[in-house]
Amino acid sequence: MSALVAKLLFVHQQVAVELQRFWLLWRYQHRTKTPPYLLGWRLLLKRVIDVLGSAVGLICLAPVLALVTLAVKCTSKGPIVYSQQRVGRFGDLFNIYKFRTMRADAEQDGPVWSSGEADPRLTPIGGFLRQTHLDELPQLLNVLKGDMSLVGPRPERPHFVTSLNEAIPRYDERLYIRPGVTGLAQVHLPADRTLGDVKRKLRFDLLYVKRMCLLLDARIIAWTLMLLVTGRNLR
Repeated sequence: MSALVAKLLFVHQQVAVELQRFWLLWRYQHRTKTPPYLLGWRLLLKRVIDVLGSAVGLICLAPVLALVTLAVKCTSKGPIVYSQQRVGRFGDLFNIYKFRTMRADAEQDGPVWSSGEADPRLTPIGGFLRQTHLDELPQLLNVLKGDMSLVGPRPERPHFVTSLNEAIPRYDERLYIRPGVTGLAQVHLPADRTLGDVKRKLRFDLLYVKRMCLLLDARIIAWTLMLLVTGRNLR
């Protein structure tokens, strides 16, 4: 088989997979009477806004990124930015980027949920970075690459997704779209600490997947800015 034929077969397979994923998402949203062409248009515009928004954000926030980089470097040993495997759209795995807020050996005994600002594994400025969400700024690179969107369900680690799929019905339905830097669940409820927190957030995630549109994204981004200023979730 020639390299050209192999490439064409690969492209054909990828297109078939994307069409199947589009069909599953449209069927999931069908109760909202969203026609296929409108869903396709929404997804295209969402991606365009993601690319433009993440690119502009990285440029405008360059001084902040530099200051956080310096602060992390000077206050603890280890990498400044760490990558961690997460579950993306339809179960695709990708590496998420964040400023490091914990000690380099924080999970040497295995992955566990954070216990908030009182977590003893936090670095001297880790609590501040998490409280202000500055640790999440490198995720704009994930958005630019196409692993994530500006708005969507929170990306979770494979270790937790496996157990959550078994414990919570319909949990995998939140994977019909790209995960987001911010989202409907994130602005309404604080970070997950228990299984009950995940169940409460799932209602918002599934609602977003059903009602996804640019107007809702704009509202969520505005709510996120309010959260950053006030430090309080909507609930």
